[in-house]
Amino acid sequence: MQAPLISLLTDFGLTDTYVGQMKAALLRIAPNALLVDLTHEVPAQDVKAGAFLLWSAVEAFPEGSLHLAVVDPGVGSTRRAVAARTRRGDVLVGPDNGLLVPALEQLGGLAAAVELTAPEYWGPKQSRTFHGRDVFAPVVGHLAAGIPLEKLGRALQDLERPFSFPPPKEEDGCPVGEVLHVDTYGNLITNLPGAVLPARFRVHLGNTVIENAPQAHYQAVAQGKPLSLVGSAGLLEVSVRDGSAAEVLGVGRGARVRIEPR
Repeated sequence: MQAPLISLLTDFGLTDTYVGQMKAALLRIAPNALLVDLTHEVPAQDVKAGAFLLWSAVEAFPEGSLHLAVVDPGVGSTRRAVAARTRRGDVLVGPDNGLLVPALEQLGGLAAAVELTAPEYWGPKQSRTFHGRDVFAPVVGHLAAGIPLEKLGRALQDLERPFSFPPPKEEDGCPVGEVLHVDTYGNLITNLPGAVLPARFRVHLGNTVIENAPQAHYQAVAQGKPLSLVGSAGLLEVSVRDGSAAEVLGVGRGARVRIEPR
């Protein structure tokens, strides 16, 4: 049977050896595992940013994939370590701090979950500060090797949901949303799905007004000018041609976005 794909998402960065140690702990158990690095550059301890990035990526993976996500400011505290199977058949492993929930819902919702209370499936070394290496990675290795989810610990009915991504609203017949994420290019990704937008519209963001949206591509306007289009995640983005919208427009996460139908 072909080994499942395993995605990795952390806030560990690439300066230290944390990512390498976590991979080694996983490969020690499942040496033939196929690892895909989503990102290790989630802003430090920013669980909500990590949750958005995980949500945006998991649907691209085949059914039955494994997803190891660690953005864990509560490591060593009373927060639970969990593994959750989605209705699509994928399994997500990580801290129970909200990080996994949007991706879980993207993949059909929760089918089964356990708290990782069976130490025989952890690594040989235990620390209170590095569960990515000592708990989560070994558990994912065992899952990749065929150990059933139910053997990993006690059953849970649900995961913690300390936050959620705000849904778009409507004011005076106009869709209103906010910026959820600023990507590496400075594009401002909103919570407005393309499906809720009119065919043509004007975008109001801070002091900026973008006419004749949506644009067809990133070069549909003159250099340095703002534009708006529906990006790869199916969400409305605000960009600046050959520049960073976050820097040029002076806005970031949480900024209000109002859509005026044309």
